[in-house]
Amino acid sequence: MSAHKIIVAIDGFSSCGKSTLAKELATKLGYNYIDSGAMYRAITLYFLRNRVDFADSMQVLDAIANIHLSFAFNERDQRSDIHLNDEDVEPYIRDMIVSEKVSEVAAIREVRAFAVAQQKRMGRKKGIVMDGRDIGTTVFPDAELKIFMTAEPEVRVMRRFKEMYAANPHINIDEVRDNLELRDYIDSNREESPLRKADDAILLDNSNMTRDGQLGLVIGWVLERTASQLTPNA
Repeated sequence: MSAHKIIVAIDGFSSCGKSTLAKELATKLGYNYIDSGAMYRAITLYFLRNRVDFADSMQVLDAIANIHLSFAFNERDQRSDIHLNDEDVEPYIRDMIVSEKVSEVAAIREVRAFAVAQQKRMGRKKGIVMDGRDIGTTVFPDAELKIFMTAEPEVRVMRRFKEMYAANPHINIDEVRDNLELRDYIDSNREESPLRKADDAILLDNSNMTRDGQLGLVIGWVLERTASQLTPNA
């Protein structure tokens, strides 16, 4: 891969495979992978554990002041895990109770300001792949490559159901569908940084794509962008 590094911003709806693509792409490129969704989930977990009233700005600000987020490489699973105040909370942030509240927490102005500031800091040296819902529109509006991912609703429901069933065989597919529909609505209609496709983002509908096919396609886009960055007056 080219020595010239860029920022790859991947946005899209829940259960489109954003994190899967971002992780695989970062590995292929030798880039750092930043899971912005895990950051919001970790904040949500802290709020739930400490019974923070989401509607109380003072409680929210007090809670944020006590939150430290970081990523650490997990040698066993070969992945970067989110750490909340030095605790690896990766096993807890995917629970349904967190999934049910994360969009609500992520819509809070103070929470977004806190998370976006950290995300911008992480991207200063470039060479990162970050996925989320406002990466190409708010966090890195000048990213060299922006991708907006989507898939058919029922494809997304089945993907999330299979993912959650592995950890909780009692999960109900209707519960998963309702959760995704609610998250889509909140993410797309919130006042702060709503989910939307950046004007210069490439739309990627992976409803009928294989993981390898998708990865190969996106690597091609990265090579095009890195080549254009090295071309004078590109």
